[in-house]
Amino acid sequence: MVDVSQHELVPEHVVLDEDELQDVLDEYDIDRTDLPKIKRTDPALPDEAEMGNVVKIIRESRTTDTAVVYRLVVD
Repeated sequence: MVDVSQHELVPEHVVLDEDELQDVLDEYDIDRTDLPKIKRTDPALPDEAEMGNVVKIIRESRTTDTAVVYRLVVD
């Protein structure tokens, strides 16, 4: 079976620990549930991602080199 998460077109996905998450939530003055969602079944998610975790997705960008987005893992 092919590991989709290792494909060159799939951006890096990193599960945030609670300290990093709190920094992000404070910076944007939001709650965890205000974040966009990503399904736990998404093949690009790391194996250690569990429901309720927040994933940092780092994409290449033509205008800013990299673009960082955050997603809440849901069922």
